[in-house]
Amino acid sequence: MELQLSMVVLEVADLEASVRFYRRLGLDLPDAVPGGRPVVAHRMGSGVTLLLITGFASTYDPTWSRPVGRGYSQMLEFYVGEDAVVDSRWNELVDAGYVGRMPPTQTVGPYAAIVEDPDGNAILLTSDEAASPES
Repeated sequence: MELQLSMVVLEVADLEASVRFYRRLGLDLPDAVPGGRPVVAHRMGSGVTLLLITGFASTYDPTWSRPVGRGYSQMLEFYVGEDAVVDSRWNELVDAGYVGRMPPTQTVGPYAAIVEDPDGNAILLTSDEAASPES
């Protein structure tokens, strides 16, 4: 069997704030089940599921601690379509108060922008056809 990336799990501090961000980004996230586990999952057309959860890491990994500072070691890349969509998503998110790390820029690779989600994760918005689920 070929190894497949099936899920990206983000341990978030505030589930509602994260759901608002990813909805504003353009994902059709469901609401968390009231009184249920603090988790929201969304399966994308590419087959990868984005899972937002609170309390999992701290419950099952006694050495876990939330990262501090403004650095990041990973980025989640979201293919949003054309350059104009990168621009509009960037503007919408920054205007809504989210931290912009890199305005829309023609990099040595794709046209892209970086914004932070509520937990400081770097979100790369791109028009790179190589990131399209159809590629």
